[in-house]
Amino acid sequence: MNFQSLGLKPELIRAVTEMGFETPMPIQEQAIPVLLAGETDFIGLAQTGTGKTGAYGLSLLQRLDPARRKPQVLLLCPTRELCLQITNELRQFGRHLAGFRVVAVYGGASITAQMSEIRHGVQVVVATPGRLCDLMRRKALDFTGVTVAVLDEADEMLNMGFQEDLDLILDALPDAARTWLFSATMPQGVATIARKYLSQPVEITIGKRNEAAANLVHVVYLLQHAHRYVALKRLLDSEAAMFGLIFRRTRHETQELAEALTRDGYPAESLHGDLSQAQRDSVMRNFRRKQMSLLVATDVAARGLDVEDITHVIHYDLPADLDVYTHRSGRTARAGKSGVSWVFASPAERYRLGLLERNLKIEFTVGKVPDGREACRRKILDMAARIAATEVHPAALADFLPPVTAAFESLSKDDLVARLVAAEVKRYHATHGTSTDVNAHAAQQHPSVRRPHASAARPFDDGPMHRLEVDIGQRDRANAGAIVRLVCESADIPSAMIGRITMDHNATSFEVQEAVCAQVLAGLQIALFDGRPVRVRDAANAGGARGAPRKKYQAHKRHGPA
Repeated sequence: MNFQSLGLKPELIRAVTEMGFETPMPIQEQAIPVLLAGETDFIGLAQTGTGKTGAYGLSLLQRLDPARRKPQVLLLCPTRELCLQITNELRQFGRHLAGFRVVAVYGGASITAQMSEIRHGVQVVVATPGRLCDLMRRKALDFTGVTVAVLDEADEMLNMGFQEDLDLILDALPDAARTWLFSATMPQGVATIARKYLSQPVEITIGKRNEAAANLVHVVYLLQHAHRYVALKRLLDSEAAMFGLIFRRTRHETQELAEALTRDGYPAESLHGDLSQAQRDSVMRNFRRKQMSLLVATDVAARGLDVEDITHVIHYDLPADLDVYTHRSGRTARAGKSGVSWVFASPAERYRLGLLERNLKIEFTVGKVPDGREACRRKILDMAARIAATEVHPAALADFLPPVTAAFESLSKDDLVARLVAAEVKRYHATHGTSTDVNAHAAQQHPSVRRPHASAARPFDDGPMHRLEVDIGQRDRANAGAIVRLVCESADIPSAMIGRITMDHNATSFEVQEAVCAQVLAGLQIALFDGRPVRVRDAANAGGARGAPRKKYQAHKRHGPA
């Protein structure tokens, strides 16, 4: 099948041809004919990188009326970067459609400028839910002409606490509007939205529900916590031509690991919530251009990240739940290419690996970290292969070869090679000069063999909690989901680290894991809520703890915010 056979306009066929696409991907081949008919709600389940944007984007552009300068499509996605990425792709698809206009609206940018763009006339609004709700409160959007609402990365939007915002937006749509829901996974919260807002939807699933990509190899390295960094460096030096994404849980850990790798000579940068937008754009530009080959990121910062040809995803910390593993790993093995997912886990975490295997229908291979001497040997062989493959142009080297050749005149070929190898061995001696085995030998059996303890399903270690308070309450029309989102985005932590939330008219107190309390305080001190600074205090030390029994706040992860 080709794009012509899908019944697309000549202008769209011309655009996709210019973009280098020849044949539709499976989700496009199956979804576009259904979406072009436009008579039904729709659910599309497919992994990240399988062409979902093209599936709904081409269908939407085919249906638009460019003569109408009012919003006809609302397209919701979880993050600023994904919002901009989708907008850019739609502009490329619609480059030959006369009168087509799309606007991206997201937090952190001027809402006045975004309102001005909308007033000048657009057919498609690509938005993050929070900013779209801000525009609705200002009555800056006319929904009367909207015929389709698209929810892209629906599972991620729920993970970020957007449940109530989505309810507000979907309730405001015209009765005749169709809803298209696209997601990589189908957790309970997404299923609830589908039941509530979609009427007899057509569902197309590429692969199986909540299943990892088929062309992805899953390898687990069983290590004690103290050995992870040495293991990482040995593996990096053993793997030629790596272009990898390394995940850590918190922004502090992310920055710390990136700095350590840089000090040790590895081309790495970090991506986390402490970076300004200009810094983030610079990091992503360098990574996309492959000016550095390792990006260390938090889950929150990497949402919406779309970079081609990532070869490895490295879970330096085992992720909190199944959906996180799916989204992380989905950054590689995209568009039919193969990829590798490495997991660093302790022997005590084998039960969680078994849960991943059973629920995602994957199989982990237990990998072995090479000893230092073997890693050094592989690195030197890689160096030798690169030198042997280097093209030599004598004319370009005329000014350099004679003095260098003269300096080596007293050395035989074997002496010269020995000195070259000695220099490299000295360089890697700090990491690879030892044959110490860092693999955890107590865990040789397959990870899924051991059955989990009944209390082992908690996504994070159940450490001590600390209570903080912010000056945001019911008077601000806030809800628990808004507090979760504010804390996660400003402190760059996963929502599973947040405990019980208690809200009254003027303030909200909430628990966070003590390990990230300082990080949350620092993040909230520079955060904004509806454009105003947030005031935060340590409620526990100030006697503000409410004495309520502790209760982990996880409902929003699977069922939407409380």
